[in-house]
Amino acid sequence: MAEFEVNELFSVPRERQEPAPGAVHIPDWLDTEQQAQLVTQCRVWVRDSPMRHQVMPGGGRMSVQSVMLGRNWRPYRYGASAGPGVQELPGWLVHMGQRAAADAYGELNELALNFEPDSALINYYDSQAHMGMHQDKDEYSAAPIVSLSLGDTCVFRFGNTETRTAPYQDIELRSGDLFVFGGPSRYAFHGVPKVYPGTGGPQLGMKHGGRLNITLRMTGGQG
Repeated sequence: MAEFEVNELFSVPRERQEPAPGAVHIPDWLDTEQQAQLVTQCRVWVRDSPMRHQVMPGGGRMSVQSVMLGRNWRPYRYGASAGPGVQELPGWLVHMGQRAAADAYGELNELALNFEPDSALINYYDSQAHMGMHQDKDEYSAAPIVSLSLGDTCVFRFGNTETRTAPYQDIELRSGDLFVFGGPSRYAFHGVPKVYPGTGGPQLGMKHGGRLNITLRMTGGQG
């Protein structure tokens, strides 16, 4: 039996972790009902604005599929606010992101107090998808990135701010987990080298499996 499967069978409560200054992992931040509601809402967003594989400037196609809320995005820049192909960012999702930042940093911390997300990027990973090491540098704002995981478990590789190579940490993100990075870790390289198929469980209604990742961002852009 694989090591991952053994860990699942004999799992113990997972503790909050801070893998680097400004980076916070809170396991099981979303309960099962909240996760299922988000999955259902993602279906609505995808129905109205189908997901697509983003094309990199060099012509390569990303293996994840994406849909945007609030502001349009393509590698490596943001476009106009909601319009054709980009839906509005709902207020309840903004509030969820603000609550996530407050839970990560404390309600009175400036990183949480000043967090007003105006964009959400939703990525879908099938069993073969991955994300190479990169920095989130397209935003004009240095506000934190709030990441919510739904569905299959993944390996989230969280590195340093200088290079996409070691040192880095491999962190297991499961459905319902929250990961926030800001402050000294805001521009850390990060990626997803692997998704574990079939680990999401049937309760979310994702009959084709896979992983959904919702990242809330404060772009600081205009228009």
